[in-house]
Amino acid sequence: MRAANNRTLEISDTEAEAYLARCLRPDAPLAAAEAEDRVLHGDCLALMPLLPRGFADLLIADPPYNLSKDFHGGGFRRMPDADYAAYTERWLELALPLLKPDGSVYVCCDWRSSLVIGPLLQKRLRVLNRITWQREKGRSAARNWKNAMEDIWFATVSADYCFHPERVRLRRRVLAPYREDGAPKDWEQTGDGRFRDTAPSNFWDDLTVPFWSMRENTDHPAQKPEKLMARLILASSEPGGVVFDPFLGSGTSAVTAKKLGRHFTGIEQNERYCAWAQKRLALAEADRSIQGYEDGVFWERNTAAIRKR
Repeated sequence: MRAANNRTLEISDTEAEAYLARCLRPDAPLAAAEAEDRVLHGDCLALMPLLPRGFADLLIADPPYNLSKDFHGGGFRRMPDADYAAYTERWLELALPLLKPDGSVYVCCDWRSSLVIGPLLQKRLRVLNRITWQREKGRSAARNWKNAMEDIWFATVSADYCFHPERVRLRRRVLAPYREDGAPKDWEQTGDGRFRDTAPSNFWDDLTVPFWSMRENTDHPAQKPEKLMARLILASSEPGGVVFDPFLGSGTSAVTAKKLGRHFTGIEQNERYCAWAQKRLALAEADRSIQGYEDGVFWERNTAAIRKR
């Protein structure tokens, strides 16, 4: 039994069966139009060869970190770094040809898998940055520092790529307002306080890992926030572009792409997660809101969006 105000996505067995039926299980090559706005059910290593080359504008990959973890009936077991590198090389070799020549790539990882994934990306792509974001959550450790950070590698296929920092500005409250000739400098006075829209950096401390009181929350053990995905999608794709995610999980990248007017193609092998993704996509038809993103800006963590007056 969940608490009365617990908003975690729930789905009955009957619903799950119906939503799973919406997924595509291809056994032959797909045209771009057939793969667009679809959740593909199956192993990404088997399904990526069936997708058309050069169809995606943006690759967002959140592969299993090299940790032993249960995924509702499936699982991933930690392996030696050399084996994890071979696994990463295998999916990269299949995923990268699916990108357009001006495509961009984001790969999520923790600090351990980042040490493996970063050098492999450098061999194939133009690595432009490593983003670090604060998870807030994390288990304490008696003989180490608590791990509350994750990485996202940002890379591009070529020097010709899109990037829109003006779409992903962060609105921060001004604590020490500076004036020039008596007028606010780089901030604005509103009825609710002083605010400044700041340029995005590669350290993100405004994100909240989905939890029970958030509508986007599911029981997936490694769900990313829609706010995080929104920042990647807005910065590195155009409206109408295609976002490809070979490790879709509960569907966050696809749902966020839909909310932001992009197309999506996602692959997920877990039946339960496929059903969750389809239900979230259905709910996005009526609700396009993204917690923490409003009026074209990203708001600080735990800050309600305050419109300029």
